[in-house]
Amino acid sequence: MNNLPKKQRLFDAIAWQLSQFPKPDTLAAKVDGQWKTYDTASVSDIVNRFSAGLLQLGVGGNDFTPEGADKIAIISNNRPEWVFTDLAVQQTGAVLVPIYPTTNPAELQFILQDAAVKYMFVSSKELLDKVNSIKDGVPTLQHVYTFDTIPGTPHWSEIPALATPDLLAKVETIKEGIAPDHLATIIYTSGTTGTPKGVMLTHKNIVTNVMLSKESFPFDDAPQPCKVLSFLPLNHIFEKLVTYIYLYSGISIYYAESIDTLSANLKEISPDGFTTVPRLLEKVFEKIMATGNNLTGIKRRLFFWAVALASKYDNNIDGGAWYNLQLSIANKLIFSKWREALGGRISFIVTGGAACQEKLLRIFNAARIPVYEGYGPTENSPVICVNRRTPGGTKFGTVGPPINGLEVKLEEDGEICVKGDTVMKGYYKRPDLTAETVIDGWLHTGDVGEWVDNKFVKITDRKKELFKTSGGKYVAPQPIENKFKESPFIEQIMVVGAGQKFTGALIVPAFTYLKYWMNQQNIPFTTAEEAVKNPKVVAAFEDVLNKYNQFFNHVEQIKKFELLPEEWSIAGGEMTPKLSLKRKTVMEKYKAAIDRIYS
Repeated sequence: MNNLPKKQRLFDAIAWQLSQFPKPDTLAAKVDGQWKTYDTASVSDIVNRFSAGLLQLGVGGNDFTPEGADKIAIISNNRPEWVFTDLAVQQTGAVLVPIYPTTNPAELQFILQDAAVKYMFVSSKELLDKVNSIKDGVPTLQHVYTFDTIPGTPHWSEIPALATPDLLAKVETIKEGIAPDHLATIIYTSGTTGTPKGVMLTHKNIVTNVMLSKESFPFDDAPQPCKVLSFLPLNHIFEKLVTYIYLYSGISIYYAESIDTLSANLKEISPDGFTTVPRLLEKVFEKIMATGNNLTGIKRRLFFWAVALASKYDNNIDGGAWYNLQLSIANKLIFSKWREALGGRISFIVTGGAACQEKLLRIFNAARIPVYEGYGPTENSPVICVNRRTPGGTKFGTVGPPINGLEVKLEEDGEICVKGDTVMKGYYKRPDLTAETVIDGWLHTGDVGEWVDNKFVKITDRKKELFKTSGGKYVAPQPIENKFKESPFIEQIMVVGAGQKFTGALIVPAFTYLKYWMNQQNIPFTTAEEAVKNPKVVAAFEDVLNKYNQFFNHVEQIKKFELLPEEWSIAGGEMTPKLSLKRKTVMEKYKAAIDRIYS
């Protein structure tokens, strides 16, 4: 037993997998139209050589303090090279600074300057151009390497080629000396307001979360065969964490080519699971419903009968013999096709990053596509809670019980606080912010919640997003928005009303459904701009308001709204890279529309 590899640092995952359950396809990605796989031994060899090459370039931990360690940045889509870089950098004692590919040049320059980045890895020509446009403003940046082959630019493979036997031996010595408390990464959170903050996470922070999440969810060791599709950005702590859960569990990771190829990739590899954010689940559901709307006759009636049946599903309450019989028929006739579209083998989907509609959770789970909602901020490495695969471990509308081994408490105002080895080391170079956020070891998340059945946590809002009307009443926008998004008419919605007499809303219609509805009503659809002004369309949305307002008290009910012709997006600046709404940006951008609501 004493000869087993350690499980204390993130990079120990490869030696652990190699000794316990070596895989023929530890990592896989499409290259020239074919899936290229890397077995565990190859990953180990590439990473060790990569570390040795980095040492040759002078990369290292120096004095191993957060300020003293060299910083290496990466800005790339998900691919095996991302993980090679992460592991190789860790093994030298340097610190990885991952950056969203969608980060704008000004924010990118701020991060590279703040972290004093020495070397950088980018995936594509487009990202290389973005880095080159601000490179002169980052004096510490020595070289930029690419993962794609780009003429005239150093390729990442040149670095492992520098490895020598002496350097490889040195890598092993350095690895031995890296303590669990050593900094593994600085993740800059864009947040919904203000300048990015560098969250410092140690090996111990993330490995603790890996092991506690693995045990709590649970993920079994070496389930055979088991593979996942990875497409959430790897620079986000959630996807990085699950990557190490997969590596430590012996689960093969296949990287989607892009968000646009998800459908094809799911069918090609038939994964057992994946992680996602609610916005992408909503998109999947909208596509399914659009297909249903195109059906006619008995097929159409059956489709909507099945969806209506599934929306009543409760995993903790038996619907009775008649309901269960109907649901099994719906699964055979309708939902089996949904499962086939996802590859036919899905045994888990974990969603996080924002609140998921309860209706979606009911429908997907009824359709035997198990979706588990979890929660946690970057500052906690990240998982605080997750719904479980074990009986009685899931409750729709909650983010599940806290994972084993963490202390969770709610402050008097409902703020969720967590304590444990998963809590960050602090914000990089910002002791002032750290002192405000971590008090006596308790991380104050800024999220507001409540206990359900003394076991499950339900998120009710963000502390900063609560607003007061002019009558002094508090309104929590998130629960209202989530309920309204159950309507097929609504794609996106933002509740407004701070300091105003009543609550209003900006609404982006679901244009696929709206076109279908207008066609049914014999209303010609020309452009989105014209559609949102059409009196009959506006009247239809007033009906939607009347239907959903009844779920809320008088002060929370939406009295007036503005329909917007364009979807909010990362590119438009209204959404963060993890697809959360930037409320401040939307308020500024659509000030005229909000003024019309309150004129």
